[in-house]
Amino acid sequence: MIARIIVSALVGAALLGAPAAKAQDYPSKPVRIVVGFAAGGIADLGARLLADYITRTTGQQAVVENRSGAAGTLAADTVAKAAPDGYTIGVVLNGQLVINPFVQKQMPYDALKDLLPVAGIGDAPQMIAMTAELPAKDFKEFQALAKAKPGVYTYGSAGVGSLPHLSAAEFTRQAGVQMIHVPYRGNAPAMTDLLAGRIHLISASIGTFRAGIAAGKLRILLTATKQRLPYSQDVPTSAEVGIPNYLMSVWVGMVAPAGTPQPVVQRLHALVQGMQKHEPAQKAMAAAGLELMTMSQPEFASFVKADHTRWEAIVKNAGVEKQ
Repeated sequence: MIARIIVSALVGAALLGAPAAKAQDYPSKPVRIVVGFAAGGIADLGARLLADYITRTTGQQAVVENRSGAAGTLAADTVAKAAPDGYTIGVVLNGQLVINPFVQKQMPYDALKDLLPVAGIGDAPQMIAMTAELPAKDFKEFQALAKAKPGVYTYGSAGVGSLPHLSAAEFTRQAGVQMIHVPYRGNAPAMTDLLAGRIHLISASIGTFRAGIAAGKLRILLTATKQRLPYSQDVPTSAEVGIPNYLMSVWVGMVAPAGTPQPVVQRLHALVQGMQKHEPAQKAMAAAGLELMTMSQPEFASFVKADHTRWEAIVKNAGVEKQ
């Protein structure tokens, strides 16, 4: 009888100690980082910087898998359906969690229930840029021009329901101007037409606009931020031009399958924080227009939930139906 009690106690202790042991040993095999977009974008950049940091600091290889399709939904679904052990994680853009659920009819996962927000990586504030072909030099002049000719001026985007579309649509709503949306198959062709003056306005981050600014072919009207950006000190914020609630950005974060043990989540969060403190990573992110997102794991989870609610309203205001 005593022997049985001792064996039961040992088994129970072993089971209780299993999660801690796994977290302590993590990672003990290669880690797969799934990205929903092709190489070259900010999500891919964040994933590769993280993979490099994990590989160098833990001795276990971290491999980036680019699984594009359905605006990142396929990749996020891969992570949501993976074993919750920390060996398949996702580096996502905010659209995969807070926009796709409201614009896509066939969502194979629940963004708030099936994916666990682990850590914020970087944030790319959005700007509103106008072609230099227009006879306006700042936001107020553009606003007056657009109000005088409702439905004449156009804005381009990466497609219906994309963040650039919703960001620009929300801008027109809050600025009180009526413009025509011209959807493209990606932001690159929209930028080409903006620089040529074939469309009049676009919403994107600084990385998209640098060449056009240098060439004098576009003007930045505002940053959709609360404070002026360090690399654009001469550009006013949305609050400064009179639309303080217009705040937009593309953020990059890490997610894991729901049910991943908390000690492993904490380890993953710590790895992201370590990468953010690594100088080469900081320089690479800054060059891409990404500002560091320094939040605790619970803070990031709360941030995602609040952003989910906010974007639901933005999609509704834009009149976008699920497709």
